[in-house]
Amino acid sequence: MSDVVITGTSSGIGFQTAVVLGKAGHTVYATMRNLERGAALRELVEREHLPISIVKMDVDSTDSVNAATSAVRAEIGAIDVLVNNAGIERTGSIEGLSFEDFKATMETNYFGPLRTIRAWLPDMRQRRSGCIINVTSVAGRIACSPLTPYCASKFALEALSEALAQEVRPFNVRVAVVQPGIVDTGMSRRVRDAVTDAVYPQVRRFGHMFEAALDNPTPPTIVAEKIREIIESDTHTLRHPVGPDAEGFLAWRASQNDQEWIEWGALPDEAWYDRVRNDFGLDARSKGRAVADASANGVGV
Repeated sequence: MSDVVITGTSSGIGFQTAVVLGKAGHTVYATMRNLERGAALRELVEREHLPISIVKMDVDSTDSVNAATSAVRAEIGAIDVLVNNAGIERTGSIEGLSFEDFKATMETNYFGPLRTIRAWLPDMRQRRSGCIINVTSVAGRIACSPLTPYCASKFALEALSEALAQEVRPFNVRVAVVQPGIVDTGMSRRVRDAVTDAVYPQVRRFGHMFEAALDNPTPPTIVAEKIREIIESDTHTLRHPVGPDAEGFLAWRASQNDQEWIEWGALPDEAWYDRVRNDFGLDARSKGRAVADASANGVGV
């Protein structure tokens, strides 16, 4: 059994990963920025007597990361596994989003993992043992509007992970990247419900595509189980797509050259909705019509 630190555990993938690992017998330090959001996890831990401790840590703050690391180290010494899951998204056009939206997303999704890796890597290197799991996304390999800040941060984390794996392999430290597709989390629902942009249709259309995908939702437990599988194996495989659509999305993008991909994202509405149905089997058009009908009838959406 492993001692595991997980970031971003108040909800979604992080929450489920803490629970799955705790139920499997691993000792989990579930970190989160705001301890008030840990009530659901705390209640579950107490009810089922799981080996999970909830720790305050804001990955945006070097002082907070260092304080949490020191607290865990004082209790158990070194850890075996670090899972970088904490993440945020901002949805909108490049022109429409603020500069602060881009900075905030990079701060949490890229510099956050960098802080925790730098905090724990010396211990792993000296022990010649450990595993670092970075949760990215298929959006870490596919750049798409209206998720530009998120994609940029996940592309950066993918690059960090790939370089890190080269550095630490001689020290028997494993690095894995987990790439979920569209998973039923708060983030996916926020993309679905994003405020539309009057100039750039990608914001509205992507929301409809997410809405169609969430009609048959993929639960975050599927990602948690993949993380457990990586921890309990001796795999040195770097990238792990997870979810029923992840490998399909990645293969679909790889089948196109850059110009074809750009043209796909720039298609007029009707042609784009046709392609989404043909390429993914998702009826995003009906979601758009439902919104249009509601607006026409004066219904708030």
